[in-house]
Amino acid sequence: MRLRRHLALTVAVAALALGAVPASATTGPAATPVLTTGSAGGAAVAAGDSLAAPLAAGTRATFYSTATSTTGVTCAVSQLSAKAVSNPAAPGVATGSLTGLTFGTCTSNVTGVISVRSLTVGNLPHGIAVDDAPGLPVTLTGGAAGPIQATAVLNSWFGTITCTYQLSGQFTGNADNAAHSLAFRNEHFAKSGGSALCPGDGYFSATYGPVTDTSQPGSPAVFVN
Repeated sequence: MRLRRHLALTVAVAALALGAVPASATTGPAATPVLTTGSAGGAAVAAGDSLAAPLAAGTRATFYSTATSTTGVTCAVSQLSAKAVSNPAAPGVATGSLTGLTFGTCTSNVTGVISVRSLTVGNLPHGIAVDDAPGLPVTLTGGAAGPIQATAVLNSWFGTITCTYQLSGQFTGNADNAAHSLAFRNEHFAKSGGSALCPGDGYFSATYGPVTDTSQPGSPAVFVN
């Protein structure tokens, strides 16, 4: 009888001990971050990782004088580079730093322009935010060095001219998980300096992809969750 009571007491104490374990101590599934690599819900993009994307295959970057014209500068080569800063659990907004946006093989159909010497983006780095809300909006903002700025150096009938533009308003685009891309359409820049021969406005459009995490083995594609 004494042994039976001892066993019953032991079982009761064990049950109380298990019941005393707080719910927070139980292990549940890890939250999926906004940005992952390899697949939706895959490995997290780590803070400090380098991200890169060329122009999407078969596309060009354009910098036209109006939102509806095809007159301006067209570049067959462009490369976007960024660094991840924060990557919270979804739903949320991942942030990064745009460290480079370069252009090459550029031509112009502006009357009087013979060739394009360069097209550059200044005042880097810029802030970049990727939101997993519907449409996967992407926003670029000016950094500590100043607003987003574009400078075109052109060889013309009248010699070399420089045209400088600054972003007018907000620079926004959208991510696409199917193509792992970032698309920007008719981002408006206003002339801020340079020759009187330069157009008063510039409208930038480009699609970059696939976006990859070059800090990870094999440079896997980036997904927005």
